[in-house]
Amino acid sequence: MKRVTIYDVANEANVSLATVSRVINGLEIVREDTRVKVQEAIEKLGYKPNAVAQGLALQKTTTIALVVPEASFNVTGQIINGLLDVAKIYKYSIVLHTTTEGILEINETIENIIKSRVDGVIIYNDKLLYDELSELKRYQYPIVLIGNKMSDESIASVFVDIEKASYDVTKAYLDVEKNKVAIIEDRKNPFAISQMVKGAQRAFDEANKEGFTFVQIPSNYRSSYEFLKGYFKDHKHDLILTHRDSQALATINAASENNITVPQECEVICMIDTKYNAMVRPQLSSIVIPSYDLGAVAMRIMTKLLHNEVLSEKEIELSYVFNRRQSSLINL
Repeated sequence: MKRVTIYDVANEANVSLATVSRVINGLEIVREDTRVKVQEAIEKLGYKPNAVAQGLALQKTTTIALVVPEASFNVTGQIINGLLDVAKIYKYSIVLHTTTEGILEINETIENIIKSRVDGVIIYNDKLLYDELSELKRYQYPIVLIGNKMSDESIASVFVDIEKASYDVTKAYLDVEKNKVAIIEDRKNPFAISQMVKGAQRAFDEANKEGFTFVQIPSNYRSSYEFLKGYFKDHKHDLILTHRDSQALATINAASENNITVPQECEVICMIDTKYNAMVRPQLSSIVIPSYDLGAVAMRIMTKLLHNEVLSEKEIELSYVFNRRQSSLINL
């Protein structure tokens, strides 16, 4: 079946292409009788305006760019679902841009976004900080960050306070005299780790206690597991906090190989809850972040920015829940 074009509509209504374009884009410089004639032609032919072509006339594409790191797909699935559901309500399309460390630099992603003429940008990426956003800001894109607490005249954010979660967990252990707490470095998520360290250190400082350790993975080790196998020969902790589930599993396996039982001798808590946390043994205790809500709220904020609606606040914090499973003994 032949695809109906704007040319077919113009011929059917006996008007110019410019007139059809004005009617499609809702411009008010068309006589009412002409508008009716064009709309009747559109209905008769079943013409569906192309969103991009329509956007060019309005300088809008009803398209939002979403930027996520490829390595976080197992975490971002529900975020994307929430974002898409709200985008559908407000008739926006989403174009996904992924960044892969060492393959696709963030500057290249920014260049692709600018070329694609999107209306706004939503970013889930803790490596993309304020200075790197300046290029997007030059093009006056509204920007919503997921995960980072940041805002200005064109930037809003929705986040879960990882620093607070780390503080709360650490404080709960210090309150019962479990003072040997460690956080494992995660080179793929430096911002999140910095927040976790800050929260844990604050809990120690307030309790006037010592015993906190930030375990750095030497650059010559390709995986946390390879390093931790040797680390646990000489180190023991009451609690180990990791960011990703894979590092929590590496911690448990390396501890087990050194005859350290989890959770009896060493408790392990993962800061990001995934479907795999309940599949492994012992099941991983973790912080449950409302991923779907992060995506949904981020998209709703974006629609408000695009329609110049007043935002009561530009930094929206969502709460977390602690899910105690088999790898820890204390219930927060």
